[in-house]
Amino acid sequence: MAITAAQVKELREMTGAGMMDAKKALTETDGDTQAAVDWLRTKGLAKAAKKAGRTAAEGLVAVAVEGGKGVAVEVNSETDFVGKNAEFQSMVKGIAGAAMSASDVDDLKSADLGGKTVEATLTDKIATIGENMTLRRMAKIEGDQVVSYVHNAAAENMGKIGVLVALKGSNEEFGRQVAMHIAAANPASLSEADLDPAVVDKERQVQIDIARESGKPEQVIEKMIEGRMKKFLGEVTLLGQAFVMNPDQSVAQAAKDAGVEIAGYVRLEVGEGIEKKVEDFAAEVAATARG
Repeated sequence: MAITAAQVKELREMTGAGMMDAKKALTETDGDTQAAVDWLRTKGLAKAAKKAGRTAAEGLVAVAVEGGKGVAVEVNSETDFVGKNAEFQSMVKGIAGAAMSASDVDDLKSADLGGKTVEATLTDKIATIGENMTLRRMAKIEGDQVVSYVHNAAAENMGKIGVLVALKGSNEEFGRQVAMHIAAANPASLSEADLDPAVVDKERQVQIDIARESGKPEQVIEKMIEGRMKKFLGEVTLLGQAFVMNPDQSVAQAAKDAGVEIAGYVRLEVGEGIEKKVEDFAAEVAATARG
């Protein structure tokens, strides 16, 4: 199949590979971008792709905690300006509060918010603020103690990244440190047991291909794969990661030293996984001026 310049550009942005390498990878994989990423990694021509999706949509993530329960919601808008709007922020705060009693997003949309449903309130704000808005997702968590953290806060308990950490036991200071770690490190799961088996299998296959490219004996290859998979799991699981507050120990060990157990976490980032068309603002202004 014909490989387009746009496909090559996208792959280069994802991997940092050279233009010809990116084009060859796409040719070898019949234009499958994700397969091309793996092909480049196998050949040692790209670093592991870390972007799950382009974060382009705007809006806010808000968190709310009551006792041993916590909830995070994401409400999107078209521009970052709306995220700084006090009227929008007040609505998002109200939605987060209503989410404490909701089971999922659909249930939340029909929940009461000042005499109207959340969905109706959103519709009204679209009309008054003049920009499209959506209630995209929510996540809940429970534990003996739930601690929250908001990164890039626009107002109290809302910002670009919202994190909730559920603990067995109680240690608010440590819980907040873990929440800050999660905001920065963005682990794929709590532990290896919670990691999607498909992700593990895919990484193992990539590492097998990389190891075999080395031409070393099979018994050496087995040890190489074992070591690399251990390193991979340590990098992508929260409990296995080096704790940002003390990189000499894992998060699991830090929790043990703090006298608690991390039961689970939630991390929501505004626009995560949503692709938004990048506009050339200068060209748009020039086109407008030309009439």
